[in-house]
Amino acid sequence: MSQICKRDLYGWCRVSTGELEKHPKRKVPFRLVRDSETMGQLMAEELIAVIEANHRAQAPTRAIIPCGPKCWYEPFTKLVNARGVSLRHLSVFHMDECLDWQARPLAAGHPYNFRSFMEQHFYAGIRPELAVPEEQRFWLLPSTAETVKAAIDAAPIDITIGGWGQDGHVAYNQARRHPYSTISLEELAGSTIRVQENNVDTILALAQRSFGGAYQFVPPMSITLGMRECLSARRVRVYSDTGSWKQTALRIALFSEPNVEYPMTLLQTHADAMITATEETARHPISENPDWTLI
Repeated sequence: MSQICKRDLYGWCRVSTGELEKHPKRKVPFRLVRDSETMGQLMAEELIAVIEANHRAQAPTRAIIPCGPKCWYEPFTKLVNARGVSLRHLSVFHMDECLDWQARPLAAGHPYNFRSFMEQHFYAGIRPELAVPEEQRFWLLPSTAETVKAAIDAAPIDITIGGWGQDGHVAYNQARRHPYSTISLEELAGSTIRVQENNVDTILALAQRSFGGAYQFVPPMSITLGMRECLSARRVRVYSDTGSWKQTALRIALFSEPNVEYPMTLLQTHADAMITATEETARHPISENPDWTLI
């Protein structure tokens, strides 16, 4: 596995938050927003803008959609309902799903059952006459993987929306850490739908975020769209408002060359990609403590 040079990383983390948007060495477009509320409104408006533009062109919309960040679902619902934006010609490809240790779906009440969450927060509040038809909601599971892959390959994707993880994973395209089965950057870029074990660092990050450190409750497996599917869209927009556990991955995505250790760096290879982060996610403790001696 290619590793990030610590000296380079130290330099990237020392860049102040205010310098990030216009930094001359930034390698991918970046947008800084004040807070979660601002970001959620922006996410909702950007997806609706794509849908409405396609309506005017009498074309359908095909979107890869994440389970989170949570901040955009309420403004999306309000805008769709208030404007009467029809989602009848929207096809939604859900980018990932968590699984138990035998690669089975989680119980409906599990907080990491993405389908349950999306049915409640993304679909449920939309007026019925405007809603995405059931047959245009593509849920990713081991049993549906081939169907979803064929549907994605059938026509261009208009937009991929996502977040990123502590290792810069987009969807569940984690850095591959298996000691006997490494992959190249080209293999990562060409990755497609797969079932996988979740990395230990992903499990610990989610345990800290959701379960008070109780890693025993974090799903040990997942199924994900590959980077090939995620980057196949005409435009890619990734967002984060979850603060400290995303800060270093953001700096690497902005300044590193594409690197298999941080899949998010592949956004640099896309013609229309944009990273958006809240001020809390864009700050970094190393930039705020210049007296630290780390290297």
